[in-house]
Amino acid sequence: MIYYVEDDQNIRELVLYTLRSGGLEALGFERAGEFKAALKEERPALVILDIMLPEEDGLSILANLKKKEETKMIPVIMVTAKGSEYDKVVGLDAGADDYISKPFGMMEFLSRVKAVLRRAGMNEDPEHKETIYTHGKITMDVEKHRVTADSEEVELTYKEFELLKYLLENPGIVETREKLLSDIWGYDFDGETRTVDVHIRMLRQKLGEQGSSIETVRGVGYRMGVR
Repeated sequence: MIYYVEDDQNIRELVLYTLRSGGLEALGFERAGEFKAALKEERPALVILDIMLPEEDGLSILANLKKKEETKMIPVIMVTAKGSEYDKVVGLDAGADDYISKPFGMMEFLSRVKAVLRRAGMNEDPEHKETIYTHGKITMDVEKHRVTADSEEVELTYKEFELLKYLLENPGIVETREKLLSDIWGYDFDGETRTVDVHIRMLRQKLGEQGSSIETVRGVGYRMGVR
């Protein structure tokens, strides 16, 4: 089930129609209060939040989701006004897994939603085996979804975790921004690869001194340095 919070009725109905036509179950809410009431009844597989909402804005709702143990792992897509880079960065900083700028095409929107669901579903694979990666003073326990740097636990969003895992799996290999978008997000950004840079920046900040392990290869992409 997907929960979509959007106060514009026309947009909300169009998006819900698109999601349902794509074979997905979805419910729409105009206000934060309605969304929170539904959240108590059923935990969704994905939450899509518009930023500008009555009562409580989408960023505040996102922050509340991420600070609660029972909802912090729910993937969240933020919907922002076109060109509002500040809102995008704030959303990513707060734990959003993706963002979509208005106006957007319905086919692209559906593709982005399915990509997030697909990635989230991989983490719930019953065949998943325990894997622990160690790189210098960075340790990742995939099964427990736990990362430490310098023996301190690091809180990562779902996409930050997947990006770090990808780099840890391929130490010393330079990964292009386009390949990272394709393999981690599951779709092309039509040339807009800035989201990778934002996620890398956030990863480095959260890893503290160990963030320097993620190296920039100018004009190409990123790699986890070999130690």
